[in-house]
Amino acid sequence: MIPQAPQAGMVLHYSFLWKHEAERGQAEGAKDRPVVVLVLLADGEEVVVAPITTVPPDQGAPAVEMPQRVRAHLGLDADRSWISIATLNRFVWPGPDLRPVPGSNPADALYGFIPQKLLDAAKQSAMAELAKRVPGLVVRRTEE
Repeated sequence: MIPQAPQAGMVLHYSFLWKHEAERGQAEGAKDRPVVVLVLLADGEEVVVAPITTVPPDQGAPAVEMPQRVRAHLGLDADRSWISIATLNRFVWPGPDLRPVPGSNPADALYGFIPQKLLDAAKQSAMAELAKRVPGLVVRRTEE
């Protein structure tokens, strides 16, 4: 099941397309992963999401660590995880790339929500990166 309307702070299962994958011409992410909805655009018709990863960020790379209790609440891996701000995806809601959370029954794309304080930290980091106007920071996804 896909949530009817997006909300900032949602954690969804999604086929995330990294900047380096898009630059190679890929239209689909190599791996489905949890993502956080950071921003709603066009009255919620579009969203910007950031990936959650267990790969530690490179020195100086923009990321916000997720506390263990938040990971546990969402049912994510116990391994340390970060909300990476190195690549963001933007797409029209709901788009074709939402996936069911592994093991969810009935099938559901929603893990849950992150706390407002964590969402605010991730949004602040994203705004700082967007202000730098880094080419390719936001990968715009389209329906295929």
